[in-house]
Amino acid sequence: MIEKATFAGGCFWCMVKPFDTWDGIHKVTSGYMGGHIENPTYEQVKKGDSGHLEVVEIQYDSSIFSYEKLLEIYWQQIDPTDAGGQFQDRGESYSTAIFVYNENQRELAEKSKQELAESGKFSKPIVTTIRDAKVFYIAEDYHQDFYKKSPDHYKEDRAQSGRDEFLGKHWNKTQS
Repeated sequence: MIEKATFAGGCFWCMVKPFDTWDGIHKVTSGYMGGHIENPTYEQVKKGDSGHLEVVEIQYDSSIFSYEKLLEIYWQQIDPTDAGGQFQDRGESYSTAIFVYNENQRELAEKSKQELAESGKFSKPIVTTIRDAKVFYIAEDYHQDFYKKSPDHYKEDRAQSGRDEFLGKHWNKTQS
């Protein structure tokens, strides 16, 4: 059965590749969710005018790939203690959130957040929010599969962001 999961983890360019290469993942799309205007543009979202967050919508086969596994991957891509954005990208549009489509996703997201908070992995509180999914707006085409279309720019942006250093420190891994 094909289901959807939507995560905000800062710059959506860096959130596609970690999910894109697994069996059972059908599509990962960059876009916007959670704001107050219809059909927001990248410029509106980036400036903070729309209230939207940069997100990735993941279409996955739940008989092959579980929502719990998606959550596990998600937490390992972000700084869940930073309410002001992610790494070099600052502002509300780059904050973290899990957008849920049903009560089962909400329960699993809350459970995983609680487990992370109790793990002792972070000295600060986990501030990632769990919200009801709203309308998903697909980002402009040049943002889709950015790591494939512009691999050099993607690698440079990741290197400058501080994301990989953080992941290495907290999860003993990097994602490039």
